Amino acid sequence: MKYKKIIIAIDGYSSTGKSTMAKRLAAEIGYRYIDSGAMYRVVTLCALRNNLIDADGTIDINALNRLLDVIKIDFVVTPNGQRTYLDGEDVEQEIRSMTVADNVSAIAAIPSVRKVLTRLQQDMGRDKGIVMDGRDIGTTVFPDAEMKLFVTATPQTRARRRYKELLEKGMKATLEEVMENILRRDKMDENRKESPLRKADDAIMIDNSLLTLDQQHRHVLNLFHEIARTNDDC
Repeated sequence: MKYKKIIIAIDGYSSTGKSTMAKRLAAEIGYRYIDSGAMYRVVTLCALRNNLIDADGTIDINALNRLLDVIKIDFVVTPNGQRTYLDGEDVEQEIRSMTVADNVSAIAAIPSVRKVLTRLQQDMGRDKGIVMDGRDIGTTVFPDAEMKLFVTATPQTRARRRYKELLEKGMKATLEEVMENILRRDKMDENRKESPLRKADDAIMIDNSLLTLDQQHRHVLNLFHEIARTNDDC
C-alpha cells in the first residue's frame, strides 16, 4: 500500500495527551514530531528568566519582542526521546513546571509571539511528513492540513493525568492546583483574540476520557491509513 506524505495537525485542550498521541503516531509512520506547545513554553521560560512577567501578570511585551529576535528553539532526538532546547540548553523538564504552565497561556495570547512561532512552525512543515500538536495547528498554522484531529477529555480526567505526570517527574503540586490551572488555561485559550482554541470545521473529534493509549493509537493510525492512502497501486 502506498501513502502520500501529508501534514497531521492535532489540536485540543491541555493535558488530553496530544503529545503522547502525536509522538506515537509519528514514530509509527516515520514522520517528524513537532511539539508546538513546547515552543510557547520555551518563550514563557525565557520571559520568566528575564523577569519580564510581573507578580500581577503584566508582561513587558516590548522586551519580549526583542528576545524573540534572538532566541533559538530546537528539538533534538535523543536515546531518551525528543528534547526541547533553548539556545543550546536542554530545557525539556523546566518548561513542564507549574510555574511555566501558570504563565504560558498569557504568553501565547500575545499576537507578536504567535506570529513568530507560527512562521517557524510553517517552515518546519514546508516539506510535509510531520505530526504537529498544539492549540491552533489545524485552524491557523496549517489550515490546509490533510488530517486534522481535535482531542478532548473531561477536566477531571485531564487533571488526574497531569497530576500523575508531575509526580512522576518529581515536581510538587496538588491535584487542586492542577485542576485550577487546567480550567484557567481552558478559559484563556478559548477566549484569546489571537487564534483562540477551537475545533476546525473539518477536524475529527476524539474524546479520549475512556480510551486506553492502545485504543487511541489504533484509531488515529486507521484514520491516517484512510486519509493518506493513494490510488497509485490500483
